[in-house]
Amino acid sequence: MARVPQASPFSPNLAVSRDGTEVWFTLKDSGKTQIMSTRPPFRILSTIDSGPITNHVTLVDNSAGKFAYVTVGGENVIKVYRRGNSPSLVATVPTGDLPHGIWGSGDGTRVYVGLENQDAVVAVDTLKNKVIATIPVGQQPQQLLYVPRAVPRGPGNVNLLPLGVAGKAGHLTLSPPKRSGERAHATVSVNALGAPDLLQIAATGLKPGRNYTLWLTEKRTAPFGRKQALIMFTANAAGAQIGQAVGLLREVLTPPKSTTSAPDQRYLVITPAGSRTAVAVQDQFQPMPPPEGPSPEPAPAAGGS
Repeated sequence: MARVPQASPFSPNLAVSRDGTEVWFTLKDSGKTQIMSTRPPFRILSTIDSGPITNHVTLVDNSAGKFAYVTVGGENVIKVYRRGNSPSLVATVPTGDLPHGIWGSGDGTRVYVGLENQDAVVAVDTLKNKVIATIPVGQQPQQLLYVPRAVPRGPGNVNLLPLGVAGKAGHLTLSPPKRSGERAHATVSVNALGAPDLLQIAATGLKPGRNYTLWLTEKRTAPFGRKQALIMFTANAAGAQIGQAVGLLREVLTPPKSTTSAPDQRYLVITPAGSRTAVAVQDQFQPMPPPEGPSPEPAPAAGGS
């Protein structure tokens, strides 16, 4: 019937308004969100610069009006836009590391968001635009689905199990070296897969189109000692990128809780390809407490996409 050009190639998610008149879709590679009319000629109504690693969108109708909730992984926030002829930003809700999948409750009073690099789901009150619960769910939730009245009787936690190996995760951040003038920043999760570990980094503040390397190093400061390349990646149009590596990484990157360093501890450093100058280095590690179990807030199902 029609082909509608979009601002960049990578659109990971879309949502249709309840009245069927508009489609909101996200562009992860350029950090934009676009709104398209569902009526011929199916034109683009608006383009929003939502932010680096723009992930998913859901549309919410409630007593306060009609809104779009967009997860922006590079800023660790949900951006809330009032829908209409000229969409406008009305709230920015801090969430935690790398918000990804998002879904609203049927009555429009809640949205639930998977934190990919924090192994949790947050519940947001849409009338206050405030996080009201954080729910440990396991490794790297990316997509999320809300099922109304899924548990007709009981508290809804009968089939919940301890996270086990899925709760054994390290969470790290990388920041620019002092007085470097760089803007790079990254969040990292290191999850146990059994014997090996999965490391995922979400980096922002990079130069679009430039190649970078993530290194495992002996020291946090230049010249960093012995280095091992973990990931090579190219920053997208929004100056951001996500990369993964598999290896025996969790123990050397996350020392025992009783210490701030260990003889075999290693660090993460990002440099431009072919350069020894760091644009981001791992912050001092702060051990995270283990998950304490699910929140009383009803929990949706989360999984990968």
